Amino acid sequence: MSGERIEQPFHAGELQAQRLAGTAPAAAPIRAFMPEQHRAFFPLLRFVCVAVPDDVGWPLATLVEGAPGFASSPDPARLVVGAMPPPADPVRARLREGAPAGLLGIDLATRRRNRLNGIVAQVSEEGFAVDVVQSFGNCPRYIQVRELIPLAREAGPVTVFDEALPARARELLANSGTLFVASASGANAEGAAAGLDISHRGGPPGFARLAGSVLTIPDYNGNRYFNTLGNFIAEPRAAIVLADFKTGDMLQLQGLVEIDWSAADPDRQPPVERVWRFRIVRGVLREGAFGLGSELA
Repeated sequence: MSGERIEQPFHAGELQAQRLAGTAPAAAPIRAFMPEQHRAFFPLLRFVCVAVPDDVGWPLATLVEGAPGFASSPDPARLVVGAMPPPADPVRARLREGAPAGLLGIDLATRRRNRLNGIVAQVSEEGFAVDVVQSFGNCPRYIQVRELIPLAREAGPVTVFDEALPARARELLANSGTLFVASASGANAEGAAAGLDISHRGGPPGFARLAGSVLTIPDYNGNRYFNTLGNFIAEPRAAIVLADFKTGDMLQLQGLVEIDWSAADPDRQPPVERVWRFRIVRGVLREGAFGLGSELA
């Protein structure tokens, strides 16, 4: 380690993505511990995004909520989440000690976000703890600003489906301006570069366009780490989670990704540098599952 930063935080897929994009980060403040500002940030949140592998290694993604303070860092090497997904959430049964996990803390009102990749250290009925492997911040661009408040909701039906999406799932995708994508580093990544990651994607409502069972997501200019795209190169299996902030309906998808490096669209707003296509393989729609909401679509 050079100073506080991990010397080589990127695996081969991320380095290849940086080369294909024709750029690389000028600096990579990726650490093996949580800096103080990250430790102070997580207790402010009402929800965190969580990624874990399923029983055969596919990423799964969900949103876990609680009152401010439910996520905390007792020391720089650990994050404790004082809540669990409900039994109907497929992530709950896969939160296991020793499993890799990716977490994203994001405040949609202030557009702050910090990512943490690590290993699940403890699991109980009350929550779970993750030991830090990588900790880093992200730029605030493309976050659709909204103030989320707790809303009284009753969980509704759970629909499990394959590539034939139900109409409600299609409606959620057509209207969403915020989604979260979980990806994995693949079997060949080693050391601090290995594991799962979950990150934010946002844009104008409907920015992710569905045709059949293929969701096309534009890739905008970002921090040049290319963690997510690099993971796609190494491991095309991925997951997406999103919530309807008016109804609380939550959509969890698993699919296979292909990146189109030639699909730049500089005239689109925001300008698109490339796209990636997520071919939906299966999913779960849980109505009324997310207890936070706002009036912004």
